[in-house]
Amino acid sequence: MSRIGRAPIAIPQGVQVDIHRNTVTVTGPKGQLTRTFHPDMKISKMDDQLLVERPTDNGIHRALHGLTRTLLANMVTGVATGFKKVLEVTGVGYRVSKQDNRLVMQLGYSHPIEIVPPPGIEVSSVETFTPTTANGWLSARITLSGTDKETVGQLAAKIRELRAVEPYKGKGIKYLGERVRRKAGKAGKAAKGRK
Repeated sequence: MSRIGRAPIAIPQGVQVDIHRNTVTVTGPKGQLTRTFHPDMKISKMDDQLLVERPTDNGIHRALHGLTRTLLANMVTGVATGFKKVLEVTGVGYRVSKQDNRLVMQLGYSHPIEIVPPPGIEVSSVETFTPTTANGWLSARITLSGTDKETVGQLAAKIRELRAVEPYKGKGIKYLGERVRRKAGKAGKAAKGRK
């Protein structure tokens, strides 16, 4: 059996789970999520735990077993505590501001870029730094939060794609804690050759 699939999902206090055939609705303090799963997967609720069972050991059922359990666990975590992604914008002249629930970003293009988050996703904070701070080139930090892990991650990836970090000066957008492999420029190569 799948080690991930057979692990029970604990339902925290304040979270309610309704199962109707293969559709599961999870309601909690942060909101409500509904998802329809594959009809072959059997989802049951026992006391304060959710269990996922598969009918056979076929490859497709083994794959669906772990996937279904992980998606259910993410739904329970999302409505209980929520998910968060933090992005760092680095570069001289790069600016980010929050207007209503929209993000307005100036990333070195000829025009500002506006991003409207999908429903259920909130731009919880936009911190702006001045170039004189100890953070060096760090211009801004964006925090995205929501109940649906997929949507939060997709929006963060979409924002990061607007100006991916380049390896020479490290300018661009990256996740908090992401390590960027830096390269030496032409001057570094020339200096190396003289030694």
